[in-house]
Amino acid sequence: MDKAETTSSPLLGNSSVTKEKNPTFFADWKALIKVGIVNSNLITTFAGFWLAVYFTNTAFTANWDIFLLTMAGSALVIAGGCIMNNWYDADIDPVMSRTKTRPSVTGSIPRGRILMMGVATSAAGHVLLLFTTVEAAVIAFLGWFTYVVLYTMWSKRRYTLNTAVGSFSGAVPPLIGWAAVDPGLHTTAFILFLIMFIWQTPHFLALAMKKTKEYKAAGVPMLPAVHGFEMTKRQIAVYIACLFPLPFFMGELGTLFMVIATLLNIGWLAIGISGFFTRNDLKWANMIFVYSLNYLTILFLLMVVVTFEFPFS
Repeated sequence: MDKAETTSSPLLGNSSVTKEKNPTFFADWKALIKVGIVNSNLITTFAGFWLAVYFTNTAFTANWDIFLLTMAGSALVIAGGCIMNNWYDADIDPVMSRTKTRPSVTGSIPRGRILMMGVATSAAGHVLLLFTTVEAAVIAFLGWFTYVVLYTMWSKRRYTLNTAVGSFSGAVPPLIGWAAVDPGLHTTAFILFLIMFIWQTPHFLALAMKKTKEYKAAGVPMLPAVHGFEMTKRQIAVYIACLFPLPFFMGELGTLFMVIATLLNIGWLAIGISGFFTRNDLKWANMIFVYSLNYLTILFLLMVVVTFEFPFS
């Protein structure tokens, strides 16, 4: 453990970070907004926008202004929610290895300033979305409120169902993208929401298995920390199985999409079932986690690929 880690404390401010380890503001900002979460959510926002253009029979090139507002607004709302999460969790983040170097923990950015940054970023995002449609802004607010208030402040430290609560906020980005083009939404938009809602539970439960000791130390009642790995593995398998019928409600995307989506589901479920026979639960959890990342990327990019020519016509 290096010096910067041994002397860090959320109460010490900038003095807790050694000179050679002092992060730049840009690095701090990336940590606060959880840039990986923002990027992955923007992929699904883009897919929702793209498919809305496809289903409304309009040209993507005629909606560049709406597209830019949608992506920028969504990014700011998501980033604002993540900043608020970091601000609120500053007392438990020092316990976990993946969160203990955040500026909210090290004090490289004062907590009061982090709060203001979170509020300002969130507000700016909602304002930008209002220039698309009111519905897109309202959906974004529901996602933000769920993540910041219902998940971070209410359920995360109280209930094992915190994952389900947080999954709602993670499932709204494709709805934001869709509503920016088509406020009336479409059945496919809600299927995108369901895919994202269901996908998140095996993804985050696998991560929770890998970090069980840290969640216990932080007092966060994640399912594997409270009910053990066997219960968690059953939940993961059930949720993956629930993804199976969803591609068939997206028949308008074509046979190729349904076949590849089904194969992705079969592969993930096969790994899920193998968890009941493994002797190395943590290695299996890592396989589930890595597969989930590839699953999401491939599935949503596939939605764009199979409809690629249409939006530009």
